[in-house]
Amino acid sequence: MRFFLSIPGLVAFAGLASSLPPRKDAEMSIVRRQEAAAYEYHTIDQPIDHFPHSPRYEPHTKDTFKQRYVFDSTYYKPGGPVYLYIGGETDLASRFSNLQTGIIQILMEATNGLGVILENRYYGESYPFNTSTTDELAYLTTEQTIADNAYFAQHVVFPGINGNLSAPETPWILYGGSLAGAQTAFSVKTYGDILFGGIASSGVIHAVLAYPQWYDPIQKFGPSDCIASINKIVDKIDQLIQAKNTKAIQELKEIFGLGPLSDLRDFAMTIAFPLGGPMNYPTGTWQELNWWPAYTSNDFWNFCSNVTNIDAPESITSVDYKLAPYTGGEPWTDLGKYADYVKKVIVPLCLSGRIDSTDPGCFSTQNETFYADVTNSAARSYLYSTCTEQGAYQVAPAYGPSLILRVLQVDYTQQWCTWAFPHGKFNSITPTPNLTWYNHYGDLNFKADRLAFIDGNQDVWLDVCYHSNDAPPRFTSDLHPEYLIESGGHHWDSYGIKNITGEPQFIREAHLWEIRTVKKWLATRK
Repeated sequence: MRFFLSIPGLVAFAGLASSLPPRKDAEMSIVRRQEAAAYEYHTIDQPIDHFPHSPRYEPHTKDTFKQRYVFDSTYYKPGGPVYLYIGGETDLASRFSNLQTGIIQILMEATNGLGVILENRYYGESYPFNTSTTDELAYLTTEQTIADNAYFAQHVVFPGINGNLSAPETPWILYGGSLAGAQTAFSVKTYGDILFGGIASSGVIHAVLAYPQWYDPIQKFGPSDCIASINKIVDKIDQLIQAKNTKAIQELKEIFGLGPLSDLRDFAMTIAFPLGGPMNYPTGTWQELNWWPAYTSNDFWNFCSNVTNIDAPESITSVDYKLAPYTGGEPWTDLGKYADYVKKVIVPLCLSGRIDSTDPGCFSTQNETFYADVTNSAARSYLYSTCTEQGAYQVAPAYGPSLILRVLQVDYTQQWCTWAFPHGKFNSITPTPNLTWYNHYGDLNFKADRLAFIDGNQDVWLDVCYHSNDAPPRFTSDLHPEYLIESGGHHWDSYGIKNITGEPQFIREAHLWEIRTVKKWLATRK
């Protein structure tokens, strides 16, 4: 099965389950910028285990692994800061644009800084081991990952750059988006004596097990007629499921072209793909929207335009009446158009035609062997972190309107965890993620000096970020700055066009705020 993961960061493409841009046009644009960059890869010998006395990592190892990094000194002048872009759950190449036209380029140019991207452990080519068994993944924790950042800042060498730029003598300012945003925050708080400051963009600092709020911005800001139609269709399907009407449910599957799918939850997930999740999807969703055309995906808008097409032919609209006998004669408005989209856009992705399988692009998840493959991959690494510390399983809400079927609950995702990570000799995962490993850094009460939080109010991950609707009131200051981008999405400030004045106002002002914030911090060192 090949699919995308709903990673708090990038949409992820996977052989098992993680990270490429969602559309060909955006992908090619980024590839062109990467090719133009031609950054030279470097490595540092990073300890696999930073905590030789912690029982959590027994038996310990003194071995190291080659952790990759690239840097850009285009704007650097002696005395300037170092900006460490936290690579997150992907490989280095997919982050190159942030050195060229994104937030790091913006900050480097404004302050004569040097930019560097560090590839996260267990991603790209920075794997400690040749495979990723449960035991070998034991060192993939938030604690070890942020320790990498501090060690790197103290020991890295920048070939061709005169002088020692190690921390804390040189001010190191971290930046990360989404999961990397949380790692930025955790790093600055834990290693504040080494790392000078950081900007956490859409930093997912709050771990929860079930996260139905992922769909809230879509409910609130999506096209109202499209959203209302999906809500009503989902509600009708839920009623059939609750009534255990197997005949009607099978007819429904056939309408969507998914008749062979044996697991009802797999069916529920597949028809939810255009909306996102739970956890994975093959096309762009609300999360993949962006303020700049080169970075965005129009898949969500295409889906809603299809569902609300008032000029659809009768051959499609007549489908709305096929299940009416099961709902007292009431038609299922827009069902035909919803199903038509799934049949034309989603179903063809299953190239083998074996709908109920884990073949590439197909739609079954019921294959324990498939998940237990220990081949190194970003997908497997991300799934491990999700299953052990991060949680945030996308589920249907307990009540009220829903964009996904109610059968999609925690047990569905947790099953993948159980299959993927069986007990090892010395490491095993808990029945559900141990959220305390993540939340003990501060959770929604997070605070650290020279740590800026910036979020978007239309982000699907907002309620696990600093500006969550569940968070206490936020007040900004130079030492503890915060910024909420009106109409902003998931770490939208990380993207740039190398011309701030040409950006949309709401992004331009966010970038100018980040420049002012960093300059204020640097001024305190003079």
